[in-house]
This record gives sequence, structure tokens and C-alpha cells, in this order.
Amino acid sequence: MRSVSRLPLLIALIILSALLTFAAAACAQPEPESVVFMAGYKPQANLPFAAAYIAQEKGYFEEQGLDVEIRHASSGEHLQLLMSGDVDFTTADAPSVLKRRSDPGLPIVAFALFGQRGQQGFLALKDSGITTPTDWEGRTFGYKVSIPPDYLAIVESQQVERSEVQEVRVGFDPRVLTEGQVDVLAVFKSNEPDTVRRMGFDVTLWDPADFGVPTLGLTYITREELANADSDKVERFLKATMKAVEYARDNREEAVEIVLKYAPEENPEHQRYMLDTELADAVSPLTDQRGLGQMSPEQWQALYDHLTAHEALPKPFDFNDAFDTQFLDSIYNGSTLQWP
Repeated sequence: MRSVSRLPLLIALIILSALLTFAAAACAQPEPESVVFMAGYKPQANLPFAAAYIAQEKGYFEEQGLDVEIRHASSGEHLQLLMSGDVDFTTADAPSVLKRRSDPGLPIVAFALFGQRGQQGFLALKDSGITTPTDWEGRTFGYKVSIPPDYLAIVESQQVERSEVQEVRVGFDPRVLTEGQVDVLAVFKSNEPDTVRRMGFDVTLWDPADFGVPTLGLTYITREELANADSDKVERFLKATMKAVEYARDNREEAVEIVLKYAPEENPEHQRYMLDTELADAVSPLTDQRGLGQMSPEQWQALYDHLTAHEALPKPFDFNDAFDTQFLDSIYNGSTLQWP
């Protein structure tokens, strides 16, 4: 009587068991949740933009079960798309958040603060002989769209005779400074000083925060409705992007390389300047204590009072509605060193 080998049967059972185990694991693994993030401008190394790029490329979003589509605004449409529900998260300057809450009363909320200092500064060419704000008297000051409250605060604190300064609207081309159309120009600190230097000019830069002006910079924002209804999504997005900010801080060359995947035509050295500038402005005693991205009611009240004093907010409102720290408090869990 011949014996029948049981080996094929055992192999078949092992394969079946493996397939069942794999199928069970696949069923237990939830599908990634779709998220749309829109940066508020073109691809470049603004820190909240770079955080999203890095989180995407390093797999941090995937770790959080998120399938993130990264878009970029071309003409300021990001707020409209946020409110329509086509975008989940976007970026906005903190003063803009307060202005939009004031009028038309958009229900937007900032849930992370990247700029512990504001984005804006004031620039003059080094060879102009302008060394202090009092030297602005008798000169021409160029602003982009409207007269900045930060400029007014410096003029007031430094006792500059404003009537002696010619104030003109010039738009967004920094060549108005290099071509002598203005003597002092309102600029974005992380961008335009380096742009002007690359044109061959040494510059002098004034940062309003150095004059005691309460300034704040770029934030992540979402709709109040989403923040209230899906706090888990907000927290997972923040876990990924705050981890990415820490990575950018510690690995700047690679961070720039990742930025250039999204902005291949940009100058690498200029992108490094932008990243370094915004990382420097992203830290403060508050972030040292509570973690990157954190913010406080005191910061927002100081900004609100500053904008109100210089008539930059159309209507009064409760500034506490404009931001929410609960998401960052949750992900840091009381420590800047632990990731729950």
C-alpha cells in the first residue's frame, strides 16, 4: 500500500493561512482620509508650505492616515475655496485672519502659528544714508496695497514727523526701490531683502518687532465648522506638519531639496534664505516652552489691539474666536518632546 505525501496539502494550508492573515490585516487597515491643503501663494519655501511638502515627501501624512492633495493659490482664491469646502486647510497672515473675522465676518480659525514675528519689514538701500526711522523724513515711502499699521506704529514710537514722509502705493515690484522711485519700501522679510541683494544692492532692514510692535506671521487656518466637527483630522494634519517643521529645522539642505521638487525653477540659495528666515521667526520663548506652532491669547490680543489702534479692523469682534490652541495642546500632550 503506497503512502500519500502530505507535503502539498501542508503547503496549501500555509499559503491559505497567509492569505487569510493578509486579508484580515488589509480589512483592518482603514483607507487614508482625503485632505486638500492649499498654500496661499506659489510654491516656495514659506515655512507652512515647506512643512506640507516635507510631510508629503517623508511619509508623515501617510503615517497619520491622510491622503493629502497639495495645491497652490494663484490669485488669492484660497479663502474662497476654504469657505466653499473645496479646501480643508490653507494659510493666512495673522493680521489677515483678524481682518477677515472683522469684515466680512468669515468663520475662519487659526490652529497653528508659524510666524512668532510678522512677515513685514521696511527696506532701504545701504548707500541711501538712511539708518534710522527718523531718516525717513524728507523721503518717499512705498507700500504695496494699504499703509501698514506696523509702519504707523514705528512712526509713532520713533517720533517721526509723518507729514514729512511722502507715502505712495507702489504694488509688489521691489525694483521701485532699486530704481530710486522710493527711498523706503514695505517688504516681505523672508523674500525681498534677498531679492534686492541679488540685484547687487546692500540693504538696511527694519523689523517692526524690534521697535516693540506686536506682530505675528503666517498661520494654518480652517473653517470653524471643520475644526468643531473633525478635530481628529486637524490634529493628524498638525502631527505630520509639525514633525516636518522639526525636520526642516534640523535638515535644512534636504528641506530645500524637497521644496525644489515643488518649485523646480526657483533659485536654491534664495529658497534657503527664505527657509532660514522663517525658521528663525518661528521660535520664541513660547515655542521653546510649548512647542513649534504654538500661540497664546496674549499674542492675539496684542495684535488685535495694535490693529484696532491704527484703524486696520473695520469692526470690533471677539479676537478669541480667531484662533484655537486645543489641537496643538493635544498633539504635544504637555511636552515638546513627546508625540502621542
